Amino acid sequence: MKYRKLGRTGLKVSEISLGSWLTYGNSVEKETAIRVIDKAYELGINSFDTANVYARGEAEKIVGEALRKYPRESYVIATKVFWPMGDGPNDRGLSRKHVFEQLHASLKRLQLDYVDIYYCHRYDKETPVEETLRTIDDLVRQGKVLYVGVSEWTAQQIQEALGVADRYLLDRIVVNQPQYNMFHRYIEDEIIPVCEQNGISQIVFSPLAQGVLTGKYKRGQALPADSRAADPRANTFIQGLLNDEILTKVEQLEKVAAELGITLSQLALAWVLRQPNVASALIGASRPEQVEENVKAVDVVLSEDVLEKIEGILA
Repeated sequence: MKYRKLGRTGLKVSEISLGSWLTYGNSVEKETAIRVIDKAYELGINSFDTANVYARGEAEKIVGEALRKYPRESYVIATKVFWPMGDGPNDRGLSRKHVFEQLHASLKRLQLDYVDIYYCHRYDKETPVEETLRTIDDLVRQGKVLYVGVSEWTAQQIQEALGVADRYLLDRIVVNQPQYNMFHRYIEDEIIPVCEQNGISQIVFSPLAQGVLTGKYKRGQALPADSRAADPRANTFIQGLLNDEILTKVEQLEKVAAELGITLSQLALAWVLRQPNVASALIGASRPEQVEENVKAVDVVLSEDVLEKIEGILA
C-alpha cells in the first residue's frame, strides 16, 4: 500500500480507502462485511469511511465492530452528517443541534471516543455556514473530531466556508469527498483548482462508477445475478450508467487494460490516482477478493500515451 498526505495536514491516508455506502448493513451481510474490512486492514488500507445515514446507522455499527480489535492509532475513520435520521423537523441538516447530536450518536455506534474526519454530507442552504463550522470547531476543541471535511459541495460553497473559517479563526476544511471517475469529471474544472490553492485534498467516492468500470456489465447481456445493478437494495444510482454509449466505452477501456496486463478496475483506479489532488480512491467491496484486486492499482503507472488513449475513448 502507498499513502498520501491529506491536504496540508500531517495525516496520511492509504491511496485506496474502504467505504460502506450501499453495502454494510444493507446488501452485504455482517459477517462478510467484517471479513472484507479485515482483508482491507491486512493489505495496508488505513482509511475507512462510513456515514450516519448508511442503513440508518447500521453501517457505522458494523465498521466500528470490525475495527475495534485493531489499535486505534492504526486507522483513520470518517463519518458524516446531513441527511435525515428521523421524522422530526430537526432530524436533518447542519444545524448546531443536529450536528452535535449526530456526532455523539455516531460515536456511540462506532464505539469510539473520536472520529478522524467528520464530513458535512451536503451543503445546507437553511443553516448559516458559520453555525455549522462553529459547532464542528467546538467538537474539534473537545477532541471528538480531528479533521473537518465536506462532501459534494461546489467550489463556491467551499470558498464560502474557508472565508468564514478564516474570519472567525475556526478549523478549516482539509478534505472534500466528491464523486469522481472516468464518467463523472465535474470536479476537474473548478473544485480541484480551488482545493489545490487552499490545501484541501479529495477522497473520491465511486471511482469505479458503481461497478460499471469493472467490466461486469455487457451490452445485450442480462445483469449478473450477484451484481449491484441486480440488487434493488443498492441499484438506485447505477441505472443511468447502463446504456449502450457508456458500455461501448467500457469495452474499449477493457482493451486498454488488457494491453497493460491489468484489470479494468485497476486501470480505472490508477486513472483516478493520477490526479495529485486526490489523496485516496474510496472503493466499496462485497468480497475480500475485490479488495485484493483493487489495491494493486496503487502500483500501476499510466504513461502519457495511455492517458491520451483513454481521453480519446472518453471524449
